[in-house]
Amino acid sequence: MASTWKAYNDLAWTEDLLADPAAYEDEVNVYIDLIKRTAAEPPRTLLHLGSGAGGHDTTFKRHFTVTGVDLSLGMLNIARARHPEIEYLEGDMRTLRLDRQFDVVAIPDSIDYMASEDDLRQAIQTMVMHLKTGGVFLVVGKTEETFQNNNFAYTGEKDGIHVTLLENNYINPFRPNTYEAFFVFLIRREGELTIHSERQILGLFSEATWEKVFNDYGLVIQKTTLNGIYDNNILGEGEYPLTVFFGKKS
Repeated sequence: MASTWKAYNDLAWTEDLLADPAAYEDEVNVYIDLIKRTAAEPPRTLLHLGSGAGGHDTTFKRHFTVTGVDLSLGMLNIARARHPEIEYLEGDMRTLRLDRQFDVVAIPDSIDYMASEDDLRQAIQTMVMHLKTGGVFLVVGKTEETFQNNNFAYTGEKDGIHVTLLENNYINPFRPNTYEAFFVFLIRREGELTIHSERQILGLFSEATWEKVFNDYGLVIQKTTLNGIYDNNILGEGEYPLTVFFGKKS
């Protein structure tokens, strides 16, 4: 069941150098505001699908009892160490079945890993099955109409280890409904350099496809655009708009 992505397993430890959990706070506060304004009653429990290393949960846990689910053991180990009070489970959002429901189900940072429309449908079905009637859903994705090729750089240093991560996003015209993310890690330990790379294929769907998938599962969506999250990491000119889909399960 566990993922084999190097970035999220063998190299997951680089999260502590590259991503300060405090940096997620403004972003997550936007999601919390949307959730609370959408909910009919104050929500208490939140299922976080694709919870990664728990960066978002630093803020989520101040407002909800969080249950996190991720496919990568490397990221789960970091999340469990950061947030011992949170229940973290290994699982695939396409097939997860916990036999319980939550006030909120959120997928704020990992829906791109649904690399086909069928994968996307399975993830949305899982979300609906784990959501109470009247509960709030929130999914943060990208649309084909607004996504563009970009390059990013991240860097950090700790305990004599220096890490630079370069990420290239590329829309491959020969592979529709997807984009490529190519990662290069430059890791220096006491000045000695090692280089690690990984190519990932992720889903990229039209706004019409997103809306149809939500509608097919009986969800009436609202949406808003979130800009500027990664502006400090973009190399050269570029934009990285995110679309936040949210609403209630009727």
